[in-house]
Amino acid sequence: MPFDSIHVQGLRLWAHVGVFEHERRDGQWFELEFWLGGDLQAAAANDELAGSFDYALAITSLQRHSRTVCCLTIEHYSELILEQLEQLYGPIAIRLELSKCQPPIPGFLGQVSVLRQRRWS
Repeated sequence: MPFDSIHVQGLRLWAHVGVFEHERRDGQWFELEFWLGGDLQAAAANDELAGSFDYALAITSLQRHSRTVCCLTIEHYSELILEQLEQLYGPIAIRLELSKCQPPIPGFLGQVSVLRQRRWS
């Protein structure tokens, strides 16, 4: 397990994801929390971004990517996010929690989330 990580919380993404046709047609809000794991010693010691992960790159990339997403499940959407992060940073340890902010379930006001991880043991 990586000792260090960058942790991004509260990233709101608008995507067209859901089992119901209207969810895919109209879109809805999702919230993403993710961790990028690795050795951050160089950045901590030398105060240089090159020794860390540029999280602004991930945020802007995922915001742009979310506008093109259209699928049935948050599980698949989380897979697309993992793939996007790996394209940016390579095969690093990644953990994420993707939440559907307002699932269309009568009488339910909470969120539904999926937790995923790669190379995080």
